[in-house]
Amino acid sequence: MAPLTASSVLASLHGSTRTLARMLAIAFALGCAALPAQADLAEIQKKGVFKVATEDDYQPFNFIQDGKPVGFHADMLADLQKFMAKKNVKVQQEILPWTGLLASVAAGQYDMAYTGALVTEERLKVFNFTPPFASAQHFYIKRAGDKSLGDIPTLSGKTVGVQAGSALLARLPELEAMLKKVGGKLGKVVEYPSYPEAMADLANGRLDYVIDAVVPANTIVAAKPKVFAKGVAVSGGGFAGWPIPKNNPELLKLMTEFMAELRKSGRLAELQKKWFGEAFPALPTEPITNFEQFKKLAGM
Repeated sequence: MAPLTASSVLASLHGSTRTLARMLAIAFALGCAALPAQADLAEIQKKGVFKVATEDDYQPFNFIQDGKPVGFHADMLADLQKFMAKKNVKVQQEILPWTGLLASVAAGQYDMAYTGALVTEERLKVFNFTPPFASAQHFYIKRAGDKSLGDIPTLSGKTVGVQAGSALLARLPELEAMLKKVGGKLGKVVEYPSYPEAMADLANGRLDYVIDAVVPANTIVAAKPKVFAKGVAVSGGGFAGWPIPKNNPELLKLMTEFMAELRKSGRLAELQKKWFGEAFPALPTEPITNFEQFKKLAGM
């Protein structure tokens, strides 16, 4: 068996982001020195550049409309730039496909994932998360008018679509346990590079249902009520926040200050209402750094 090195770990990430936390957790266990060096806050300030990675196909967090980036993160970018300017730092944003985004941040190519990333046990082995900016409990979405799907037992054996490498995929065991409890079973799981592709297949009848977090689920159903309908919750509580590599605690502290400033000014609630349809005043105000803390906050 070939020895595990930083290069072999990272090479595996390019093939499948589902292995992200597993492979990096192994590398952490063998010694953090085997991992790529991250730019700490002092280095970021020295260079004067804060590099963030964003996807552009996940409504309402970040997406393209009429050729321009829009959404929660696009609106907040000016606030982030203004905040970082106080530290004499410019925000450099780059657009990446979701399937490679977290691996790129873990590899040290970016300082933070500036997108609607959901907190999971696997990701917490590699990243700390800023205080969350949105609820992320999971719900299923079906075709409007499909009366065959209702409560949890009706999902037994049905084909479900989820985004590859996503938190929705990582927490499917919760739905599997719910189904097992009522004598059912999880059906075929189909993974997609992005949610628009999954929703298209749902509309065309290639899938029975799709699982997404509450915010994007509300968004797609509100936009196309004659095509889609939201079903019941298929997970416990959840949160969306920005992942920062664990070896940069000072940056995490700075982004926690940024979130506190947004809450105090009312800007966070304003953007939540605009893009999510509601504010989330009960969200945790501290960073999420380990799974035990996450379980307690999520009531799992």
